[in-house]
Amino acid sequence: MTSAGRFAPSPSGELHVGNLRTAILAWLFARSTARRFLLRVEDLDRARAGAEAVQLRDLAAIGVTWDGGVVRQAGRGPLYAQAIARLEEAGLTYECFCTRREIQEAPTAPHAPQGAYPGTCRSLDRAELEYKRSTRPAAIRLRSDVAEYTVRDVLHGDFTGVVDDFVLRRNDGVTAYNLAVVVDDAAQGIDQVVRGDDLLPSTPRQAYLASLLNIPVPEYAHVPLVVNHDGARLAKRDGAVTLADLAAAGVSVGEVRDRLLASLGLPAGPLGRALDSFDPVALPREPWVWSAGGAAAR
Repeated sequence: MTSAGRFAPSPSGELHVGNLRTAILAWLFARSTARRFLLRVEDLDRARAGAEAVQLRDLAAIGVTWDGGVVRQAGRGPLYAQAIARLEEAGLTYECFCTRREIQEAPTAPHAPQGAYPGTCRSLDRAELEYKRSTRPAAIRLRSDVAEYTVRDVLHGDFTGVVDDFVLRRNDGVTAYNLAVVVDDAAQGIDQVVRGDDLLPSTPRQAYLASLLNIPVPEYAHVPLVVNHDGARLAKRDGAVTLADLAAAGVSVGEVRDRLLASLGLPAGPLGRALDSFDPVALPREPWVWSAGGAAAR
């Protein structure tokens, strides 16, 4: 299987200019390294009717092309179940009955971030396990034997993050993102992952899980986000941030694309022209502030 990069949106609504900028970057990274570029819809539990079609339309409109058909997570349950079964057979999982509130209120290790799992259900005896099974369904957690893990990122260098006993399958039966993304990337031959840098803290968990499943860890590049004037991640509430909203305000798709390229120090026009000038080393490292009337580096 040849190497590949990817863009993997969740079909929870229209893509905004921050999503589109990341998609352009993922495309540029892949095409500049002679990789295939794949599109995966991460629709395990956040799908909104009609959103996928609009997202695909908008990606095509700005010039992002992909190879082969679109893969959807909703149809990949057996692959996820097989991975969890392998971990169970190796003694690397356990049942967890904690609620989100109980986890948030539980004391954690001094180095662990708020919400890191403190191991409450890790060592339940048989009687405790049977009782808890009678009270609520269980989630499946990884029994991690490390507290942290280091990944190498093209833009951030070595990054070490906390690895707790994270969820593999939720108590409603839905596969957790951290497992699904590792399994999907491996199954699709994806060896380059370009995404927003808000996802960097969870990457050590995914890389560690890949090592347990004997899956090669991909090359990572976590790119700066597009933010509003308050420095918060861009969202629909920030006004005209989708192609449809901007079109209604008189801003063409081409103009949006050219603004996004300019924010990366790349020439205007079709993405193929930007590809000739693309150099990851020269990419901005800071968030980019967007406004419908224009944007400026933060």
